Amino acid sequence: MAVRKTKSWIWALFHALVYSLPFLLVIKHWEAWAVIFGTHAVIDRYRIAQYVCRFKNLFWFGPGFPESETETGFAKATPEYVRFWLVVIIDNTLHLIINHLALRFLNG
Repeated sequence: MAVRKTKSWIWALFHALVYSLPFLLVIKHWEAWAVIFGTHAVIDRYRIAQYVCRFKNLFWFGPGFPESETETGFAKATPEYVRFWLVVIIDNTLHLIINHLALRFLNG
């Protein structure tokens, strides 16, 4: 599912559904659940975390940054497992921020 969700809307929606179902236990208003479900699908389908990493690396280091790989913008000297986990951390941080905002402001 982790690989397929970035290549297919069906898998992205299925993954978002599996992820967001437990929120139904604490949701009072369906809008909060819809935001959690919908944004989770979009963030994962379009790999938004990679764009955030690229933007952050360009903004932080500027055009003089050492040679970087294209997917995340991290320096090629950065070990692959570190680049992978940094993207995972950014991805989950995005989800947590949106979940918090949806539960805080849309859940009454």
